[in-house]
Amino acid sequence: MTNQNKMFELMRQNLYSAVICDTLDELGYFNQAMREDIRPLELGGIVIGYAKTILAADVYHIHDNPYEKEIAAIDSIKPDEVVVAGTNHSKRNGMWGELLSTASKMRGANGAIIDGLIRDTQKIIELGFPVYCTGFKPVDSKGRGIVIDYDCPVEVGGVLVHPGDVIFGDDDGVAVIPFGVFEETVNRALSKVESENHTRQELLDGKLLKDVYEKYGVL
Repeated sequence: MTNQNKMFELMRQNLYSAVICDTLDELGYFNQAMREDIRPLELGGIVIGYAKTILAADVYHIHDNPYEKEIAAIDSIKPDEVVVAGTNHSKRNGMWGELLSTASKMRGANGAIIDGLIRDTQKIIELGFPVYCTGFKPVDSKGRGIVIDYDCPVEVGGVLVHPGDVIFGDDDGVAVIPFGVFEETVNRALSKVESENHTRQELLDGKLLKDVYEKYGVL
């Protein structure tokens, strides 16, 4: 297991999006939480991985090869990546569905974050592939939207995401960790969780919040 895989496992076992965002705030990264309307298709899970970025745009005619770049993007996925797709807030189509989820899972992807609509929701749940989105619409992308680029910077949920940034999603939302501060963020967040655990226990013991905050400095 590589060091970064170990970090992913530590994150899965110990961290949550709020403490990651708090830690990023401390490091000077104040806009790393995606918009509140990007929600998990199914509650209770965690998605972690490197951003595999995809950019789509609305269209109003059927291209000769409407799925060409979409197929290329999915087929180039590497293990432990998370698809992160920007659609410019499109409401024209469900750009993501069961077959893209299946293909992504078989390439080793850990999930998908779609700043837009999806379809085939029950099939995706049955597949066990974590997907976040803004809503649902049961129509195909052909003639409505098209992938125009991938492995490029994309704005998703109000956050500029670069290929290889680390994605962490849970029931509260999705945090984006810039790759250059990934290990520092995780290490600081783990330390913060330990302080929060002590804080929680002392509050349960009946101590005053003021006293506990002065001792541990977390809230």
